[in-house]
Amino acid sequence: MARILVIEDDNEVRDYLESVLSREGYDVQGASNGKDGVAIFQLNPADLVITDIIMPEKDGIETIMDLKRKNSALKVIAISGGGRSEPENYLHSAKLIGANLTLKKPFTNQEMLQAVRELLS
Repeated sequence: MARILVIEDDNEVRDYLESVLSREGYDVQGASNGKDGVAIFQLNPADLVITDIIMPEKDGIETIMDLKRKNSALKVIAISGGGRSEPENYLHSAKLIGANLTLKKPFTNQEMLQAVRELLS
């Protein structure tokens, strides 16, 4: 089964995503920020990365750029609830630098699973 790396600083959201994806049979790893996520990816590359945009240490935009430099074919889903700006602004930027799909928080289990299946099929 595919390996998915979830990079999300909100513990509840990260645990939720890990649970939903694990129940579907995916091999899921989590990281609490972009810096840790990139380090985990280097040691154990994933088939798909789901990353939040607004995070400490290294934000999602920097994280996507670093991961895409390491593997330009990597599939990435960017997620954001906003912050000081509208989530669409961050998600648009993520798309421009290589995210394959974007989802605005909150999203449903079905929306996330559909996005994952689409990118891994």
